Amino acid sequence: MEVVFWIAVLGIAYSYLIYPALCFFFAKLFGSEQPIPVLADEQLPKVSVVIAAYNEEHCIAERIENLIAQDYPDDKLHIYIGSDGSSDATNQILEAIHHPFVNISLFQPNRGKASTLNDLLQQVSTDIVVFSDANTEFEPDAIRQLVSGFKDKNVGAVCGELDLYNSGSNANKDNLYWRYEQFIKFQESKLDALLGANGAIYAIRTELYVPISANTIVDDFQIVMNIAKQGCRVIYHRGARAREEIAPSTLEEAKRRVRIGAGNYQAFSNLLWLLNPNQGWRCFTYFSHKVLRWFTPHLMLIALISNILIAQQTFYAGFLLLQIIIYALGIWGNRKIDEGENTPWFITFIAFFLRLNTALMQGFVLFSRRNLTGTWQRTSRS
Repeated sequence: MEVVFWIAVLGIAYSYLIYPALCFFFAKLFGSEQPIPVLADEQLPKVSVVIAAYNEEHCIAERIENLIAQDYPDDKLHIYIGSDGSSDATNQILEAIHHPFVNISLFQPNRGKASTLNDLLQQVSTDIVVFSDANTEFEPDAIRQLVSGFKDKNVGAVCGELDLYNSGSNANKDNLYWRYEQFIKFQESKLDALLGANGAIYAIRTELYVPISANTIVDDFQIVMNIAKQGCRVIYHRGARAREEIAPSTLEEAKRRVRIGAGNYQAFSNLLWLLNPNQGWRCFTYFSHKVLRWFTPHLMLIALISNILIAQQTFYAGFLLLQIIIYALGIWGNRKIDEGENTPWFITFIAFFLRLNTALMQGFVLFSRRNLTGTWQRTSRS
């Protein structure tokens, strides 16, 4: 039981604390960062933007305006919007839009984002395709920056940088964790071992797109890893920026995380090839950054149960007391956050960590039922 306890504890510590430091160290020693010069108008290729939307009446018109206003030659930018069985006013808003380079597809019935993306990609004839969401806002040069990343012929996908904010405050309660994740992604990109992309802002070479299963939940991860499997580079480009509002309530955010958690385990079952040591750095980053993270709630449960079984020893009794205190602080912190109260940063961190892994475990239960569908579970926005 002592061995089991320490394996669980070290597994958690490795993924969250040791791995980021190792990744930074290895990126310094073995990685490289190629400058990405922005292309002039005459160098820019034709590009398509695809967005699958469901019940986005509050933002879809503004989203299209944001894309049309991009600093990109009008005749080289094509926009494809697919409404996947929307039941609000989304379809009426889309039908009222008349623009020579905006293509609208109204799909019925609601089938899910994956099916909508597969259908939209069949319409795309440009060499580069940009993926985004209906509630995302691109910086004016975002598409130009993304496309510039493909000047290297070995690059198959470019991931942009996404800033999250809370409506009204322009701040993100999870901002520290988000910056931490962005830091890791940047180091992984230097090692040519980036995992997935920010679904709100990334681009791929169209010819490399592999249609995804209709029940795929984390489509951005699956699409980009399919490209990596073909031997192409996946890079992280901080110059391509977008912003997106997070869910206004912790309940809505929790529902989103549970579904993404289920999608993570689905992706794990579909991407076992990433655990092949022949994948080099990508195998290292995938196991350290993704697999251990996804199974952290299981490791937390193992650490607690094994600790209880060896708590008759004074040394381990102290560890058990520490675990109980941490969980109690996390529960208390989440309650205070739900009530809109401020908490010390370390309480906020513990509460977030507990909530994140609780959602992951719920996602695992959802995945274990084997009845996942790709139909939309839309997150409410203010």
